[in-house]
Amino acid sequence: MVNEGNKVISLIYPNCKAEYKTMSDTACHDLGLDNIVGKISSDPKEQQMILRTLCKMTSSSEVASYRQEIFDDFLRLPELSDKLLELMNQIEYLKDYGTWRKSADEKPGLWDLMHRLDELVTYITCIEALRDCLADGRIKAKGLTDLRRYIDDLYEEGRFEAMKKDLAGLKTDASSIQSVTIGINVNSRFEAESLGLVSVNAKPFKKSGIVSSFADALSSGDKLNKTGEWEGDMHYELADAPGADSFLDKLDKTAGAMAKYTNPVLSSEATLASVPDGDGTANSTFYLSNVASKMMSLLVKKLRATLSVYSDISIVTISKLIPELIYYVRCAEFAASLADKGMILSKPVLIGDDSSGKTMESKGFYNLKLAVNLTKSDEIVSNDLIFDEENMIYLLTGANRGGKTTLTQAIGLLFVLAQGGISVPAESFSYKPVDMIYTHFPADEDKTMDLGRLGEECVRFKTAYSDATSLSLLLLNESFSTTSFEEGYYIAADAVRALLKKGVRTIFNTHMHKLAEEITNKGVSSIVMMSQDGVRSFKVVKTAPEGLSYARDIAEKYGVTYEMLTEG
Repeated sequence: MVNEGNKVISLIYPNCKAEYKTMSDTACHDLGLDNIVGKISSDPKEQQMILRTLCKMTSSSEVASYRQEIFDDFLRLPELSDKLLELMNQIEYLKDYGTWRKSADEKPGLWDLMHRLDELVTYITCIEALRDCLADGRIKAKGLTDLRRYIDDLYEEGRFEAMKKDLAGLKTDASSIQSVTIGINVNSRFEAESLGLVSVNAKPFKKSGIVSSFADALSSGDKLNKTGEWEGDMHYELADAPGADSFLDKLDKTAGAMAKYTNPVLSSEATLASVPDGDGTANSTFYLSNVASKMMSLLVKKLRATLSVYSDISIVTISKLIPELIYYVRCAEFAASLADKGMILSKPVLIGDDSSGKTMESKGFYNLKLAVNLTKSDEIVSNDLIFDEENMIYLLTGANRGGKTTLTQAIGLLFVLAQGGISVPAESFSYKPVDMIYTHFPADEDKTMDLGRLGEECVRFKTAYSDATSLSLLLLNESFSTTSFEEGYYIAADAVRALLKKGVRTIFNTHMHKLAEEITNKGVSSIVMMSQDGVRSFKVVKTAPEGLSYARDIAEKYGVTYEMLTEG
């Protein structure tokens, strides 16, 4: 999300009144979101970003619709998403590795200035390409059309046309710069008082002796310039020219107190030569190199600051949109790959206010976590389910390993994906967004040491119930089953009645068949994962519980039925 003055532009969070809540890490794990995100992207940083986005919930229909429109455009126009991502990455590269990273206190050199000009040319090209890309008439999503207007405004407010003209005048190929002429004003002690740039030259100075030229100028008054304008008659000598005595040696031989000269274009460091004690020159400050380097640093720094007014803010703000763009690109690629494998995906449909009280209806839905690990799409078993005033809480029973947990997860994933704007694993899915998803799955043993397993379950349920609202979704998996049947039934029955009073959409996956038999009234329904002759169908049916199916399964698993005990 980008905040530019009073403007806010984001591809994930539209500028509307919406309250966001973040799902707990435990709930994300219970739903298998970490596994799904690992399939969406192989990059750990992208995985974390996508997971954070999906786990941030809001009941705002406007947010869900906003995201869904953007996702649909990326799904329809994969070439558009590829181009946008390429341009955004170029801008991020400039931000991360260009001269934008340099501290204001650093001493920039001439190369820095020239490189800055190159970067600005690239930046302008990227912004113009972004404008062209977003001008595609096939784009329908409000988020992308808002982004297009934002880029247009940025282009105008940033005076990009003026910047292009300025750069055309400033831009010079760095390889053509052969020398820089510097003017230094000195006082009576030959200390530099002020300096300035005389010229940037396309030709090098003629090589001659700097010491002899300096001495000649001082000894002959007629060679001293009457003005501060350069007349082109002074020369310079290369520092440490190959195959000759070093320049420092020449200075030492000719005038021992002179300082080491350093070409300011090549280096910004200046080193003073040692001065012999007692020669009367210890206070003389022949530090022309240091002065020249400082002058170049100040000049380039000023030019760079002038150029920065065009782009420093906008390049950072645009780059902040890249993670949001990646979110849609990766999710669209993931959805396309599932469709290529023959998996059914559909566009979620938001339910408006109506008299039926319906808050969710899905046909042909399946568990995406399970599906992404299957080799064949025809192995997927789908189901239908509806939430309305008659079916607010489902008590889900059935045979052991019959798919109860899989169905419970699937319902949660439908809401997470739909509210993230993504296609859902179902033939159809209409819904009212939830403000949060709470899960109550069995905890690890090491988390129940202090309170005991039943105590830990009660504490977690009380917290989830207190936080939940009539807009929430609560998924219970074998809750209160770690104690005796009588104790578990007593707690579960009160929990269901409290949830019904609060109006929380709930799936309660349980082996307490008596619970489903005795607490089925308006708002509470019994559904069963069917099996026949021990064969699991993984299909759910709204019907009374099968009674002793769970006990029979356990008995058969451990060989304690009458027949199994007496056969041998």
